[in-house]
Amino acid sequence: MLPEFKIAQLRHFVWVAELKGFHNAAEKACRTQPAISLSIRDLESKLGSKVFEKRNAKTTMTELTPFGKHFLPRAKELIAHHDSVAQDMNLMREHKAGHLRLASVPSIACRILPELISEFVADSPSLHISFYDDNSEAVMRKVERQQVDLGIASEPDQLEHKDLVFTPIWQDQIGVVCHRDHPLANENEVDWQALRDHRLISNGTTRLLADTPAASLLNDSQFFVSNMLSLIALLEAGIGISTLPRFAFPQDNQHLKFITLSDPQVIRNIGMVHLGNKSLSPAAQALHDYILSKQDS
Repeated sequence: MLPEFKIAQLRHFVWVAELKGFHNAAEKACRTQPAISLSIRDLESKLGSKVFEKRNAKTTMTELTPFGKHFLPRAKELIAHHDSVAQDMNLMREHKAGHLRLASVPSIACRILPELISEFVADSPSLHISFYDDNSEAVMRKVERQQVDLGIASEPDQLEHKDLVFTPIWQDQIGVVCHRDHPLANENEVDWQALRDHRLISNGTTRLLADTPAASLLNDSQFFVSNMLSLIALLEAGIGISTLPRFAFPQDNQHLKFITLSDPQVIRNIGMVHLGNKSLSPAAQALHDYILSKQDS
């Protein structure tokens, strides 16, 4: 059977060898000299060979045996490897290292997460983050398939996503987006009936109108566009109007206007989603807690 080394014993051996004596090693280890001697004897028993020459009255320094000289660099390697692993695990526990996989709906990814993540990783230069943006359904699927550790999405349907835990964070109101030259652009708020006379371009978030009085608009839309950049381009070209959550509306756009949809008033709840039957990684748990703390502050 191979010997099972204790890191403390290896450290004692290296200190005795480097400091040329049991007394000096005992001071460094904050132990008694008999305790260090006992530690070395136990190590020699495991190795099956002496590591230090037998001392006599004429010997002032502790010397290594040939076996001890051969073992010393290997003992140092074992200690270095142990300390490296321990340091990595400590950094991971404190979310300063490791790999965090995060997915989010584009509106939060563009509007809110950049500042949050910048603050979160400020003291974690060794933490690697893989970041994906997609619609809510795709984000939830990534969480369920364990392709990401944590997701940010609209509130899930618990019948379809029963394994997900949802923590609400933000509320986002649905509005109408049109070109500033569009007839509706003069309004501060509109109801869904006013949209019937205009070409509607639906998108991934338009499904939020389902189960509301405006649901019939979904069947009347002439276009469906899944990509946000393409949707904005069509709206800027004046081809039609669309509905979007306020967070998804490009704030600095000079060509488009956001108009509150007052009837029905549709609020989108957005939050963090993760698997209820799996523990979050240390980095994911730290980000989860950090986002919650920012909401409380």
